[in-house]
Amino acid sequence: CCCCCCCCCGCADAGANPAHVAADLLSQAEHGPDSQVVLLALPGVDLDAVQHAVQQQCDQLPRNETARKALSHSCVVQVRDREEAARISNAYAPEHLIINVEEPESWLPMLDNAGSIFMGRWTPESVGDYASGTNHVLPTYGYARMYSGVSLDSFTKKMTVQSLSWEGLQVLGPHVAKMAEVEGLEAHRRAVTLRLEQSS
Repeated sequence: CCCCCCCCCGCADAGANPAHVAADLLSQAEHGPDSQVVLLALPGVDLDAVQHAVQQQCDQLPRNETARKALSHSCVVQVRDREEAARISNAYAPEHLIINVEEPESWLPMLDNAGSIFMGRWTPESVGDYASGTNHVLPTYGYARMYSGVSLDSFTKKMTVQSLSWEGLQVLGPHVAKMAEVEGLEAHRRAVTLRLEQSS
């Protein structure tokens, strides 16, 4: 993630340790001045404590100037509930999504768009960078709405194989012939209709 903007979205509830929330946000902010971090704060999050922890920890970073620039265009969004947090996160489609809440697995069915998700109190994004086994070539700039991260699957060759029975061609054939006709592809249409006519 050294050549383009890092984006991180953290969801925290009242039980999240402010120092951990701050460390997660800063771990992304230190990547570069164009990085952005967003905290989706559920009711009960002590935002003063988080802000204090961010300032205190940032002062201690060797890359504190870089982190400050990133923080200058980052934000905190106070949300009503986890459904609102999930909607915002899905729209933002972060490269990294940290779910620092009680029962984080219950959030998974609501989450559609993130490069990589870090679940629970003990899963900082840093483990994804260095040790948890996930690939770190992830979509940035909201492209997680359309693309997945690079994985071993990205380097495998796949083929699709189709085989219709006579009954299958009878069911699909008329629909395929009509679509081909609408598209003006007569040879496509005939490849179906000749078979249907010949076997009737």
